[in-house]
Amino acid sequence: MVRLAVACILVSTGFVTADAIYDRFEILTANSKTASRAQNWKPSEGLVLEVSGMTWTSDNRLAVTIRKGEVWFINNVESDSLEDIEYQLFAQGLLDPLGILEDGDGFLVAQRTELTRLRDTNGDDVADEYLMEASGWNVSGSYHGYTYGPLRDGQGRLWITTNVDMGDLSDNNAAWRGWGLTIEPNGNLTGHAGGMRSPAGLGKNLEGDAFFVDQQGTWMAATPIHHLRSGVFYGNIEGLASQNLPESLLKISAEIPDGVFWQEALIQVPELVPPAVWLPYNKIGRSGTDIQVIDQDGAFGPFDGQLLIGEFSNVAVNRVFLEKVNDEYQGACFQFLNKFPSGVVRLAFGSDSSLYVGMTNRGWSSLGNRAYGLVRVRWNGVTPFEIKEMWAKPDGFELTFTQPVDPASASNLESYQMSNFTYNYQSSYGSEELRKESNRILEAEVSDDRKRVRLKIDGLRELYVHELHVNGVTNEKGEHLMHPEAYYTLNKIPVNNNK
Repeated sequence: MVRLAVACILVSTGFVTADAIYDRFEILTANSKTASRAQNWKPSEGLVLEVSGMTWTSDNRLAVTIRKGEVWFINNVESDSLEDIEYQLFAQGLLDPLGILEDGDGFLVAQRTELTRLRDTNGDDVADEYLMEASGWNVSGSYHGYTYGPLRDGQGRLWITTNVDMGDLSDNNAAWRGWGLTIEPNGNLTGHAGGMRSPAGLGKNLEGDAFFVDQQGTWMAATPIHHLRSGVFYGNIEGLASQNLPESLLKISAEIPDGVFWQEALIQVPELVPPAVWLPYNKIGRSGTDIQVIDQDGAFGPFDGQLLIGEFSNVAVNRVFLEKVNDEYQGACFQFLNKFPSGVVRLAFGSDSSLYVGMTNRGWSSLGNRAYGLVRVRWNGVTPFEIKEMWAKPDGFELTFTQPVDPASASNLESYQMSNFTYNYQSSYGSEELRKESNRILEAEVSDDRKRVRLKIDGLRELYVHELHVNGVTNEKGEHLMHPEAYYTLNKIPVNNNK
């Protein structure tokens, strides 16, 4: 076990606002030298912690994969002193590891070529078994030919997702590029769902349902959050040749259009499904990377049950509220945390209810000014004034707030502005916001406890994103919302008022 030199501790005041609702503590900075593989450390040496995968172990250590193909254990990471933190090299020689999961007496790591089981059989904290758990998807030298996961859902199924190949060496006609796959107990693959582009992050909600975040690009109008399930098509046609494999549970039954509105594409292709939530380009994010459910019993603020979404390009963490309408997920997204020093790649909660944020720029472009790092985000107990939830209703939406609102401002119709838009379903990169219309706010009814406002709204449209600005509402102290924008993906308008 070794201690590595680091450059500094950085505690932010004003990580979200000047009120410091969420404080950050930087565990490792980008100013350290590359660590020696031989573990013959010098005081000036450090670890280039380009985090690509992250999980907590059963003995409360943080296990991370890093870009150059290693797995490290970090001890005492919850300490407030960097001098207490220790690093142990557990495994090395992996190819683009992008996820790690403790499983039984070992760890499963998704690398480009296979899902690998790492085991330490003699108890010296170094892996001495590298066992192939599963393989069988196409591997090439192309850009972005990555494998993500693994994730075990509430049914016990083990999922991975694969990127489509990009560049001159691409071969998306070979097996399982752009698919959601489960690993069966015998190691065989089942192709549950296709049409993914860059499904970089997997996560599950409190009910155990699996989700993934994709990224804007070809056939992807913006960043989508999808419910991960069997027999569905998520939109990207580039890897669809694998539907002809006998292990595929997806068979496309219609010709796929190019250059039509999303609503029309859903009618033409029965297997195509809309995202549970769209994250509008640059208003919320550009490159989603991970999903982490908040399950901290109030110790990370008032948002338990919601999803946090890592955002690479804008160096942020966004928040997603989900509900079920007609047994399908839909919901709203909100800005949450921003100004991280590097591209956010992985998220994990610790036993201290802090959020650990693993970062690397990995040669891509982000707004961060550092190459990599690991940041702890800790709630300081001050409840931020935010829109907590946004529920769809037959005639509008119901907002719940984290603090009681001022009734005069919250009942004023001019405090709210709403519009809606859709996207094109097309092979070209992304989509503009199209068919934009304004919605008229008809009524704003404040509840007796002043934490809910029922908005009656004219002109709701199914399968459109409804963009809400709540600039005029204040709390009892006259303070405005920390993040007054919400974006609800209204796939279905409810037929009754029950939540």
